[in-house]
Amino acid sequence: MADNIKAPLMSELAAQGVDPEVLFWVGCAGSFDMRAQKITKAFVRILNKVGISFGILGSEEACTGDPARRAGNEFLFQMMAIQNIEVLNMYKVKKIVTACPHCFNTLKNEYPAMGGNYEVMHHTTFLQDLINKGRISLKGGGVFKGKKISYHDSCYLGRANDIYEAPREVLKALDAELVEMKRCRTKGLCCGAGGAQMFKEEEEGTSRVNQERTKDVLESGASIIAAACPFCNTMLTDGVKGEEKQEAIIVKDVAELVDESM
Repeated sequence: MADNIKAPLMSELAAQGVDPEVLFWVGCAGSFDMRAQKITKAFVRILNKVGISFGILGSEEACTGDPARRAGNEFLFQMMAIQNIEVLNMYKVKKIVTACPHCFNTLKNEYPAMGGNYEVMHHTTFLQDLINKGRISLKGGGVFKGKKISYHDSCYLGRANDIYEAPREVLKALDAELVEMKRCRTKGLCCGAGGAQMFKEEEEGTSRVNQERTKDVLESGASIIAAACPFCNTMLTDGVKGEEKQEAIIVKDVAELVDESM
């Protein structure tokens, strides 16, 4: 991984007889999407700064199969899942952290039925835990002091797994003003990418889902939108650009905000 970021491969660690504390599951977006790669690098920088022992699978990591299952291709999902589980079990992985709620949901809730039993954490919960334990110390009066930040609830993190507080607790530690959109938490509006919608044309309608969500963003008065999902990040960024508000509103992942404040 470039930019002098250390992200050791599980294969290298295994050859050295090292058993890392966590496996960082990067995910397809975090690996191949140029915008999401910045989120990956930000989280890895945090892990490096804090001194967390971790490894990544690199080319041994395949898609979790989430889009295939959501699109109805159960056979392809099971093929992908079994391949990943064999690799994870080969390395005797016990704890997984990922910055993608889709990967998180699939690894945590759907892999156990196929023999993949791991402790799976989303990166916002992991970051909150590090802050609570004092392992992450954020600069008081930092770059986000007094700025209005609104958090967008990812469907697979919120409604699917009931994780609402961890991301907000992390944002509160930034010394910023947290403002809520009118549709948030259990009533949060989808960004429009879930259920494999990211990869297909939308159905007929009067407006795109991400355009509707962007209206909530504008009404909140926030200058920063915090996301905790690479898909949400893409959809919200496109929505803000569609409203020609990219100069006034920036979309960042929670990990990026923490990385910039350390």
